[in-house]
Amino acid sequence: MKDIRAHITSHRDDFNDESLNGTVLSSDPLKQFEKWLEEAIENEVNEAYALSLSTVGQDGFPSTRIVFLRGISNGGLIFYTNYGSLKGRELAAEDRALMNFFWPELQRQVRVKGLVSKISPEQSDDYFASRPRNSQLGAWASKQSQPLDSRETLENRVKELEMEYEGRVIPRPENWGGYVLIPVEWEFWKGRSSRLHDRFTYTQKGEDWMITRLYP
Repeated sequence: MKDIRAHITSHRDDFNDESLNGTVLSSDPLKQFEKWLEEAIENEVNEAYALSLSTVGQDGFPSTRIVFLRGISNGGLIFYTNYGSLKGRELAAEDRALMNFFWPELQRQVRVKGLVSKISPEQSDDYFASRPRNSQLGAWASKQSQPLDSRETLENRVKELEMEYEGRVIPRPENWGGYVLIPVEWEFWKGRSSRLHDRFTYTQKGEDWMITRLYP
């Protein structure tokens, strides 16, 4: 590609005309989300569980990274990380966050706004125990988001931990575990031809959800 800037300006991919009609949406946004997630998996969407997680930085700027959805429980969406990471520190200071799922193969997107809190230590223990052993070692080895002088330092630390825990169960580090986002607002987006997309939001009204169609 000779000119990436020209390509950015001129590239166009139109969408199909499959509709998203408010009359077929579930009254429960979590059920609608689970339906779309299941269809993404069935259609072999690459990394269907991946989402962008946006937190609020102490400087007021949004902070976004890709994480993986690792559970759904009691209406909330669960992910795991190092509590001392940048996102962990930001969530400790401000519990508001936003998740965004994008499944381009299906021309669908879901935004979820909510409040985040830590899950129980027991839940985190259970999940950590299910992880591959190398991932468990990685959780111990990484001082996530802190400066690292070289790759070699990290790899040597992993080797030390392999020897330390040889033949033993690896416990969960105290500074590693799960969070759950409890949604307060959902948005479901379906791409349509000519950029006349379908968008619906769910906002809480008491114990019910109010569905509103938005301009694209």
